[in-house]
Amino acid sequence: MRIRLVLLLALLITAPALAQTPPTPDSIASVQNAVVRALGFDRGDLQRLNSSRPDFTPDGWTAFMKHLDGFLDASGAPTYTSSFTPSGAARIVRQGDGALDLVIPGTLKQTQNTSSTTYPIVVEVRARGKPLKIDHLKQTICGKPPVSTPCQ
Repeated sequence: MRIRLVLLLALLITAPALAQTPPTPDSIASVQNAVVRALGFDRGDLQRLNSSRPDFTPDGWTAFMKHLDGFLDASGAPTYTSSFTPSGAARIVRQGDGALDLVIPGTLKQTQNTSSTTYPIVVEVRARGKPLKIDHLKQTICGKPPVSTPCQ
């Protein structure tokens, strides 16, 4: 009886540690690649924009598309071209079983007609589930008030 109790206690103590499996380098790369796909689209190309939809949770996709409100034409296609290039390694902010929060520094280039602008940004991304899907994606221009987010 005492041995069973000791084994049960040992199991209860180690169970949370076992549940917190760290993300693999492949899962981190997969989420980063999904961010690059999501932020890379061409003006007027609805198919390319929608091709990143499977990388998102339903709520994540809805929030991402809401962020694009005002920059989509009547058919839902983007009215500008966008590309994101990571400039460093993704930094893990939080991790757990089925959850990964990253910050990815990089450069966002947006082109509309003949005008083009390049921004240093950080992308905050929350990925959830198995397989990991983007549940939240936020872009912040580095060094701009009120946040003054560094790019590192």
